[in-house]
Amino acid sequence: MAKKKGKPAEIEEEIIYVSKSELKRDAQELHQLGSEIAKMGKKQRERLPLNDDLKEAMVVADKISNKSDAYRRHLNYIAKTLRTVENIEEIKAIIDVMLNKNNQAEVMIKKIEQLRSDLIEQGDALINETIEQYPTLERQKMRQLVRNAAKELKAEKPGKGYKELFQYLKDAHNITY
Repeated sequence: MAKKKGKPAEIEEEIIYVSKSELKRDAQELHQLGSEIAKMGKKQRERLPLNDDLKEAMVVADKISNKSDAYRRHLNYIAKTLRTVENIEEIKAIIDVMLNKNNQAEVMIKKIEQLRSDLIEQGDALINETIEQYPTLERQKMRQLVRNAAKELKAEKPGKGYKELFQYLKDAHNITY
């Protein structure tokens, strides 16, 4: 039989080729994510929407974390399991939120430390502004704490009043570590 010289049937859909290096980058990213999840505490992991296989893998990871080769192989298994998970973006988003809360707390603590230093330097004028901003603060207690912290700072003694002022301001901000 003779061959037809016509064009072969063209496929309508486009095939997307993924390079080998891109696949490796994706695998490395999942390995890193699995490692981060394994390093988290149990309470933090409970907030993540992990499937049963990953939860079991995390329990095993906790048990073998002190055995380096076994732990490394197990992290590879966790990464492999993460490839099959459908809600990977949701897990990443929750981890980002958890890490960002820690960063926000650190920023707030630095602001409180700066406010404490400014209160000690400026005195009553800033105390009044601060009390207007945070109505839960008591004026008399605030003045007393600022006065004690200033005395300790001048005498170069360990700062009990300095710490108490910080704690009082932190409580007003409702910040927990």
